Amino acid sequence: MQRTVTVLVYSDDANTREQVRLAAGRRPAADLPPIEYLECATLPAVLTALEQGGVDVCVLDGEAVPAGGMGVCRQVKDEIFNCPPVLVLIGRPQDAWLASWSRAEAAVPHPVDPTELTGALTGLLRGVLAAPA
Repeated sequence: MQRTVTVLVYSDDANTREQVRLAAGRRPAADLPPIEYLECATLPAVLTALEQGGVDVCVLDGEAVPAGGMGVCRQVKDEIFNCPPVLVLIGRPQDAWLASWSRAEAAVPHPVDPTELTGALTGLLRGVLAAPA
């Protein structure tokens, strides 16, 4: 059986989570295994999923309410041992500095641009798969 990768998608908005899933699809690049999505609508759900392990990359909505993705990113980078790479969706280009502050490995604009999101997610997944176990 072929390995899959797990991408956690956090947003309080079901439409945003759907946009991420539809933009990246089941297999964003031929050299990557299929993606399984784990959708989370709350911060406690994100923390539980990360503590259980098995998440390869996180996509966090910087505009989520009440816990925004950038604050969540900073928190999980501090609290989760071997935290997976994080891609943050930012509402404005001016928020790029906040994405850096949050220690996210990548940031793309929201609303989701399928090309940008897929490119950033693919880069993070390749990095995870290339890393020694």
